[in-house]
Amino acid sequence: MVIFPAIDILGTKAVRLLKGDYNQVTVYSDRPWEFAEDFAKKGCKTIHLVDLDGAREGSAVNISTIEKIARIPGMYSEIGGGIRNKATIERYLNAGISRVILGTAALNDPAFLKSSVSEFGDRIAVGVDLKDGKVAIKGWLETSDKDGLVFLKELEDLGVRGAIVTDISKDGAMKGTNLELYRTIASSVKMDITASGGVSTIDDVRALKEIGVFGAIIGKAYYTGAIKLEDALEVAR
Repeated sequence: MVIFPAIDILGTKAVRLLKGDYNQVTVYSDRPWEFAEDFAKKGCKTIHLVDLDGAREGSAVNISTIEKIARIPGMYSEIGGGIRNKATIERYLNAGISRVILGTAALNDPAFLKSSVSEFGDRIAVGVDLKDGKVAIKGWLETSDKDGLVFLKELEDLGVRGAIVTDISKDGAMKGTNLELYRTIASSVKMDITASGGVSTIDDVRALKEIGVFGAIIGKAYYTGAIKLEDALEVAR
């Protein structure tokens, strides 16, 4: 299993939101790339980035900050948030980002998703953010009527190889991840599924590995010290 420590960027700062609420922000640093450098020093070769401004506004708002992180040698980086056209995909890939995550655009514009997967292959993933089982969009500010599992099966049929699945109700709450959700998904689709939201203890990491998901994203638990990155990497191995 792959561990993806997360850096969420809002106003060029590294932050965490509680359950996706832009009014409940904790700021951890105004130099996000220093966290990424620390991840690399601890032996981590993967990182999950979110442009929270971009998710809300639909553009690559924090591209200059993200470019600094993408230039760290040997780091596989993925980015989500506000990526809704080919020009933005190419801008990130040209900046050194390894994989681009489509969210709102994947649901609202299937033709764009299909053409992106056709052109860029496994450098395209989809973020499936769930609120009460339904897919949330536009930085989690809106909830669609699309069932999450149905959407994942549609993505698989379109040739999407990887999905990052977040239970919004768990995100940032430090009360454990939704293991039952990931068991159901892992038994229903063959895509590489990365679990996100509420990974709060090393036992969560261990349980996700046993379920067989491709990856796990660690956010607030790293910043609060609840999970040491070195321990998570060892369990994942």
